[in-house]
Amino acid sequence: MFTGIIETLGTIQDIQKENNNIHVTVSSSITGELKIDQSVAHNGICLTVVNISHDTYTVTAIKETIDKTNLGDWKVGDSVNIERAMKLGDRLDGHIVQGHVDQTGICKNIENAGGSIYFTFEYDSSKNNITIEKGSITINGVSLTVVNSKKNEFSVAIIPYTLEHTNFKNFEIGTKINLEFDVIGKYVARLQELKN
Repeated sequence: MFTGIIETLGTIQDIQKENNNIHVTVSSSITGELKIDQSVAHNGICLTVVNISHDTYTVTAIKETIDKTNLGDWKVGDSVNIERAMKLGDRLDGHIVQGHVDQTGICKNIENAGGSIYFTFEYDSSKNNITIEKGSITINGVSLTVVNSKKNEFSVAIIPYTLEHTNFKNFEIGTKINLEFDVIGKYVARLQELKN
């Protein structure tokens, strides 16, 4: 479990394909604190640390993960949002995030609102994921509040601190992002499906 509060940014140092898997090596300021077999969220994707070497560590993604996320588009030099799993007893500053990306979305618009920046994202609503006004959404691992919720798009307002300390600062129109919809909303949507 994660909170959607990003600890640091990591930089992708190497990407290796092995059969259907991808091994991603990342450098980060928290590498020295990691352990083999630890779960770490990268742009909201929960991945297991399989190797640590000096200031870098490696995680492995399987086909299911690659198919549902933007991981297959990552390149050496890209910046990724990093969060370690939450500790029991800590404050839950964001919301309950599982690290299981539901689908990707595309950045449609970026608007400077004098103190905050509004990002609008579009997603495929046929996958039965929903947003609600003032509900929670996770974008590239960042816990945010939905504004302007529509059937296949929504917006979020980013404060300058979040912009500076996450890879939102690299977003442009057309950027593909990872979306994890609120777990409570997913259960409600599933119950509605079963009723019909």
